Amino acid sequence: MTASKKHITLTVLVPAYNEESTIRKILDRLLSQPQVSQVVVVNDASTDRTGAIVRGIKDKRLTLISHKKNMGKGKAIQTGLQRATGTYVLIQDADMEYDPGEIPLLLEPIKIGRAEIVYGSRFFGAHTNMFFWHYIGNQLLNLAVNVLYNSIVSDMETCYKLIPTDLLRSLDLKENDFRIEPEITCKILQGNNKIFEVPITYVGRTYEEGKKITWVDWFYAIGTIIRIRFLG
Repeated sequence: MTASKKHITLTVLVPAYNEESTIRKILDRLLSQPQVSQVVVVNDASTDRTGAIVRGIKDKRLTLISHKKNMGKGKAIQTGLQRATGTYVLIQDADMEYDPGEIPLLLEPIKIGRAEIVYGSRFFGAHTNMFFWHYIGNQLLNLAVNVLYNSIVSDMETCYKLIPTDLLRSLDLKENDFRIEPEITCKILQGNNKIFEVPITYVGRTYEEGKKITWVDWFYAIGTIIRIRFLG
């Protein structure tokens, strides 16, 4: 007799800032996934046609929220989380670096009862356009997290974090910018929760194509990792 699979409903949060060249493609891919029950796009005061493109998509699963001023990825996630109706939440960047077609890979360990929290690791799977110094920076951040939180996480900065909605809300997220990534991971680990990682593909974009994270964000991230560990 095989064990019955766990039924979950999935909300995907899509923070978006000036992503008119990719927002339609990413939403079409997300809405084509039968596992996705809700998509919440938070238009973070884009100055291009991002908001107009999303408004033109007619799908009852799609919700658009607009910030009047740019507040950062972290704040967009916090805003979207308030409207999440699924039992699980997945974060999806509005570019095409992560493939929504791999969502079933993240869901499977949860459905069969092997995990409660699943991260998609870029370093386990096929990838391209990953800058050398970004790679080094990511490895140093992973090392800091693993040393300070007694864990073995290969990609704590990954966008693809699949987390129970109630748990994500309980973390009381505060960071408004890219520091949201280490904040989520560190608070999950601090609560003695286990992270299950699966390999995903990653096609990074260049700064000319709209990549926004910089080396300054690395210093912010390391500060967040240390602060949460020692100050809570």
